[in-house]
Amino acid sequence: MDQIDIDVIVAAAQRDQSIARVLREICALEATVRAGALELVGAQLRTHAAAADVIAVVQALRRDDIARRIAERLGPPE
Repeated sequence: MDQIDIDVIVAAAQRDQSIARVLREICALEATVRAGALELVGAQLRTHAAAADVIAVVQALRRDDIARRIAERLGPPE
């Protein structure tokens, strides 16, 4: 996932505080805990035929570098 995609994620979070709140919490989790939680979220989304881009974001959040960059932009959980 490149910088433009992270910009889109952060922009969406900045427009909707419920998205920002969830992203802050997810990105603050330890890597293995975050990966496990996102695996469950991804499975749930797949059962509801979520859009491919939504599933791609969930998969990208498993990466430490992506989670760290988003967390840096959004700040710590409130």
